[in-house]
Amino acid sequence: MAILNTSFDRSAPGFRRSAARCAHWFLGVLLAVVSTASLAVGPADVSLWSVLGKLNAGLPISDLEKIVLLDIRLPRLCMGICVGAALALSGAVMQGLFRNPLADPGLVGVGAGAGLGAICAIVLGGALPIPLLELLGNYAVPSAAFLGGWISTLLLYKVATRRGHTSVATMLLAGIALGALAGAVSGILIYMADDRQLRDLTFWGLGSLAGASWAKLISAAPLILISLVVAFRLGAGLNGLAFGEATALHIGISVQRLKNISILTVAAATGAAVAVSGGIGFIGIVVPHLLRLSIGPDHKTLLPSAALLGAILLLMADIISRSIIAPAELPIGIVTAVLGAPVFLWILLKRNAMVGF
Repeated sequence: MAILNTSFDRSAPGFRRSAARCAHWFLGVLLAVVSTASLAVGPADVSLWSVLGKLNAGLPISDLEKIVLLDIRLPRLCMGICVGAALALSGAVMQGLFRNPLADPGLVGVGAGAGLGAICAIVLGGALPIPLLELLGNYAVPSAAFLGGWISTLLLYKVATRRGHTSVATMLLAGIALGALAGAVSGILIYMADDRQLRDLTFWGLGSLAGASWAKLISAAPLILISLVVAFRLGAGLNGLAFGEATALHIGISVQRLKNISILTVAAATGAAVAVSGGIGFIGIVVPHLLRLSIGPDHKTLLPSAALLGAILLLMADIISRSIIAPAELPIGIVTAVLGAPVFLWILLKRNAMVGF
């Protein structure tokens, strides 16, 4: 009877491994379905199924159908997958590194630095030399956001590291201080901005995939994909770190190396994602929570699942943002906040009920 009961124990390792495998298959299929819906939905009167029917029958497709599907919807789909996976996976890594379920990618300073960089480019970009502006073109804001995110991350890392040891507590406190400073400087620049610049700042801050293009995707996707591959290999180390740094050291984990790789990986993935999409909240904090409740805390399975579910949720939010007030478009950050905040509150209430509060 004991053996029979163990087979249905949700906390048993075998059950969790089976649940994780099922989750991977389910999320993979769901991502394919949502991706198809993303290609099919849009304000333009272009039907994906009509185009597929023409291709199957050997008939030519029109220039409008080529532009809408191949140059607008397809790069937007690919960017949504990359950005959603980067934000969710970065959140899972940060929560594992800080051993804090409230941690998100913004703790390493990427959000504050990227936001300040973007605001500087929008408000002060006109003061740059004309040859530099012509060289950057439409990439001035993404480039400034990425550079600002990396500078802030390296600054926090420098402050938190002493004698080769990085204190995550110091990084957390320094990140709060840096966020406040960046907010103050951003407020001054926003006060200086004109009406057009204020509109640009608003839409960038709320996040959007509307500016997706193959050129933007090519500039951000390689860094995001490399970061995802590296992050997938951090699962065993983060599992050991869950027992504390001293225990992790005793079982052979190089804690400082794990911290270095985790911080730089999150900075690269989040910096590239924020640079091309703007500020999109709740993906990095809600997705890991949902997965821990369903498949358990094992980072070996949690990290790939987080990437899949993050991509799915961001694509679903993008479909809603394109459809709800079509032909206009709602900033995607508003949709993720409306969907993510109630889910996050439900998770907190459920956790409190489980621990008896």
